[in-house]
Amino acid sequence: MCTEGCAGEFTPATTHYRCPRCAGLLEVRHELAALPEAAVWREIVRTRTFGGEWPHLSGVWRLHEWVMPWVSRAQVVSLGEGGSPLVPAGRYGAAIGARSLWIKQCGSGHTGSFKDLGMTVLVSAVKQMIAEGREVRAMVCASTGDTSAALAAYGAAAGIPVIVVLPAGKISSAQLLQPRAHGAMVVALETDFDGCMRVVERLAREPALYLANSLNCLRIEGQKTIAWEIVAQRGGVVPAWVLVPGGNLGNVSALAKGFLELLALGWIDRLPRLVCCQAERAAPLYEAFVRAKAAGRALRSEDYRPVQAGTTAASAIQIGAPVSLPKAVAGLNACGGVVAAASEAALAAAAARADQAGFYVCPQTAAALACAEQLVADRTIGAEEEVVVISTAHGLKFGEFKAQVAAENQAVSVSSEPEAAVAAIHRLLDAKR
Repeated sequence: MCTEGCAGEFTPATTHYRCPRCAGLLEVRHELAALPEAAVWREIVRTRTFGGEWPHLSGVWRLHEWVMPWVSRAQVVSLGEGGSPLVPAGRYGAAIGARSLWIKQCGSGHTGSFKDLGMTVLVSAVKQMIAEGREVRAMVCASTGDTSAALAAYGAAAGIPVIVVLPAGKISSAQLLQPRAHGAMVVALETDFDGCMRVVERLAREPALYLANSLNCLRIEGQKTIAWEIVAQRGGVVPAWVLVPGGNLGNVSALAKGFLELLALGWIDRLPRLVCCQAERAAPLYEAFVRAKAAGRALRSEDYRPVQAGTTAASAIQIGAPVSLPKAVAGLNACGGVVAAASEAALAAAAARADQAGFYVCPQTAAALACAEQLVADRTIGAEEEVVVISTAHGLKFGEFKAQVAAENQAVSVSSEPEAAVAAIHRLLDAKR
């Protein structure tokens, strides 16, 4: 359905990514009244989680009826996504003055990022379309790294060709390796993500090439399950705040949609406040938020102006013209949200603090943690309020960034003679006191 109110309605099998009437963004609308009541639904999901059959063991597909009921079980393409841990960050939270801070480890999945949640739904939908007779020559995406990895993996599992378009020299070596390993066609362009997106949108005009970016609203249906998991893992408790890194803004939109639908279904009795966390060098939504705040009113899409994204360590959110911005604005306003931005120094410092508390965060998650630190420091977030930070990818995908964060803690060479080695280690321990 069109989100701009023009009454455009289409089936999930459509080739439309924007409304053909008004060019507005599209959104999947469910018949929520057809879903079971909350107590019954919880029991269905519990049964699937602990004794169900494939693919309902997946963290996404255990919520099949809420995600994409049109896709039959036979066409689901799952690699075990979802069900990521929600971990208390006690030491880190204490260091920044937040007594109840949790990190949702969405980078623990198959390809190491939250993009798996949306891609299982999108690729399953494409497989369903093919089963119904539609020609799909390849699925295509523009990417700053993680989207390409997820699409390539799920495309390989489904046996559907994949084309990924990447900004040359702007993604980590680990991220570049993933789509190559899965056999995708990798195309590098001398531009940024926004330039890649323009090329991909042109490609997707070809009827047999299917767009897999978050402009495609089917992906959001998988990503919204993060909201369910947070609430379920906290025993039904809705946190006061949920912070999520924001680049193309699909995940912000997905979380808002998830929580709003859970509220409409009666599964929760209130909404958390959402925070979209950007890097200062690529912060078009933050700049719009500042303009709206200066005008003394709520954020509007008209406040937004695209920017030329600058180079940031948080390369996966280095996006100056986010395609999901209108839906993100609506979602943030519905959830009483705010937008924050982190400097390069602040996100590096936050990464170091989190890593030394046992986490190994990606730079995008570091940006969200840095924003959490700012909001706690200025008392926007109260010290006693429960906070969940969405970790969007595994730190192992960003070795170059992690090497910089850990640069001060170099390996120490000591003698291999046991007594000399022990003496040297004791001296090092004494120096750390």
